[in-house]
Amino acid sequence: MEQTVYYGILSLVPIIVTIGLVLWTKNVILSLFAGVFSGALIVCNYAPMEALKATIGDYIIPRLMDSYNAGIMVLLVFIGGFVTLLEKSGGAHAFAASVAKFVDTRCKTQLAAWLGGIIIFFSELGTPMIVGPIFNPSFRKMRISKEKMAWILDTTSSPVCVLLPFFGWGATVMGILAVEFEALGITNLTDWSAFCQAIPYQIYPILCLIMVPLVAFSGKEFSAMAKAEKNARKGVFSPAPGEEKFTPVAVDKKVSPLVVIIPLIVMLTVFFANLVPLGFPTQAVPGGKMRIALISSYLLAAVTMIILMKFYKVMSINEGIKTYIKGCNKLFDCIMLLILAWGLSTVDGVLGTSEFIVQIARDTIPVWSVPAIIFIIAAIMSFATGTSWGTYAIVLPIAVPMAHHLGVDMIVTIGAVLSGGLFGDHCSPVSDTTILSSIGAECELMNHTWTQLPYAALVAGVSLVGYIVAAFFNTPVVTVICAAALIFVYLVIAKFKGITIENLSLADVEKLEAEEQNI
Repeated sequence: MEQTVYYGILSLVPIIVTIGLVLWTKNVILSLFAGVFSGALIVCNYAPMEALKATIGDYIIPRLMDSYNAGIMVLLVFIGGFVTLLEKSGGAHAFAASVAKFVDTRCKTQLAAWLGGIIIFFSELGTPMIVGPIFNPSFRKMRISKEKMAWILDTTSSPVCVLLPFFGWGATVMGILAVEFEALGITNLTDWSAFCQAIPYQIYPILCLIMVPLVAFSGKEFSAMAKAEKNARKGVFSPAPGEEKFTPVAVDKKVSPLVVIIPLIVMLTVFFANLVPLGFPTQAVPGGKMRIALISSYLLAAVTMIILMKFYKVMSINEGIKTYIKGCNKLFDCIMLLILAWGLSTVDGVLGTSEFIVQIARDTIPVWSVPAIIFIIAAIMSFATGTSWGTYAIVLPIAVPMAHHLGVDMIVTIGAVLSGGLFGDHCSPVSDTTILSSIGAECELMNHTWTQLPYAALVAGVSLVGYIVAAFFNTPVVTVICAAALIFVYLVIAKFKGITIENLSLADVEKLEAEEQNI
């Protein structure tokens, strides 16, 4: 459908409807559909039945028939199956348990949980439910608060996933970018190269991951976390919530970490074996070839894991296949979100939404402020809704055309969207990862939220300044400077507003326990 009419301010209606409904209902899929329908209603002269037919026939089905988009959806199906096998195998649980054996100080205990959360990177929802139950006894023994455990779990789940192009987060973002690049006629960037180049500009998640070892090594705490840690140092822990605990499959079986490690090696080997002959990673690889390589690697990795689960007597081959097939539906909501995001992008193109926004922005917004503004918008939306994926689906179709038409660095802008969208997923009390992190740490949800927010706000503030600087100096060195700034500001705040918790060893804790018993 060609754009033949200038819709002006009406072109903003789909975005306003989508955002408004997201904030009201917290249902991203319903909101996106309503946004597409509202745009179709305008194009069809407010005829409801015509608008409904246009929504399905002009804005959704054509996107489903596109071979590139179909490849993205198939990839997500295979990712869902593989991730489910990883979660159910018990291998990740075994790996975390093996790491937990080598911690004998407060600092090492925190770093071990941090490292375990980073390595078990395959699912932002699986990480807190695997790492938490393994390390909770060690944290309690070393007198580290449940709030600190929840913060570490939350900070090594979504912030890790958003940095990886191989899993659901990356596939979703790249699927949205591909449609926007095609609509704008951008040929010097592929969705893969854009995502990978934007990784160093994902300032917020990178700084989040730096913050944990910074706090662990220094022992300095401030705000609500300082109070929680001070109480834990005395052996006083917040009461456990009433939520039912999650128990991973095969937790009581003798499963080797190799059940996870070997399939991941197979996945990476197959991936690179498919792409290196095509010039990867030094040369751009067509998107179709990239999808085939990823799907092949996920499939063979899943087959390897099913065989290993049979070998370690976790489940039979037949059970493994059933688990895999069931897991293929895991990312169905994500696929629906992508389809409707593509539809919203299409109807926005017909209405001229991006052109209208750019026209307003060109006269009112300084170009250097665009990444920072995008970061703030994405952060507010994700915090209010608790979803980063939904935020990406709504904000990327606005941010990418803005960057293209205003001459703002595209990679920095993409990094700003991903960072801002992550903030809410990381901190919002209605975010699934926030909720699961509190459950995994056996910590009350609001205790986790209030103790985490000051640390997250510090990281977000430094990130915001980083995007202002990056608008002038678009180099990854900006992130390094932000890391140094984070360390400096944190130490200053901790010195004047915080406390220092000594790095107790296991012997120190046992001595404390003996003294308390004598009293």
